Amino acid sequence: MDSNINYKNKKAYFQYEFVDKFKAGIVLTGTEIKSIRSGKLSFTDAYCYFANKELWLKGLHISEYSFGSYNNHLPKRERKLLLNRKELNKLEAKIKEKGLTIIPIRLFVNEKGYAKIEIALARGKALYDKRESIKKKDADREMDRRMKV
Repeated sequence: MDSNINYKNKKAYFQYEFVDKFKAGIVLTGTEIKSIRSGKLSFTDAYCYFANKELWLKGLHISEYSFGSYNNHLPKRERKLLLNRKELNKLEAKIKEKGLTIIPIRLFVNEKGYAKIEIALARGKALYDKRESIKKKDADREMDRRMKV
């Protein structure tokens, strides 16, 4: 099995402060998983929302599979996320708070070969928080550079 597939939503780490993280299954078609295995996905503007007590992922772009023929999927279709009812109820209650949203932060394939997505309950960072993140990252990079020399 090819379980070394691990894609991160780097922009989310910069724009959001994570309150809580969850791992969820994701309902995919055959051509979607093949496209993911070949690295053709983008997290740009992806987010999660509730509809009929179910959690859905919107905006995750998985490119069409090149050998998919007429069986190919729509690149930006909405995909259902699989969590247990307790986790869904917790997320639904938290999302009603002002300023919280659910965003995908990582897509990976586990040791059994199933595609999983890590989602986070997140709060948007203010501009000064982003500046602080940049300063911290630069300082860490500088310290690593000095330690190697």
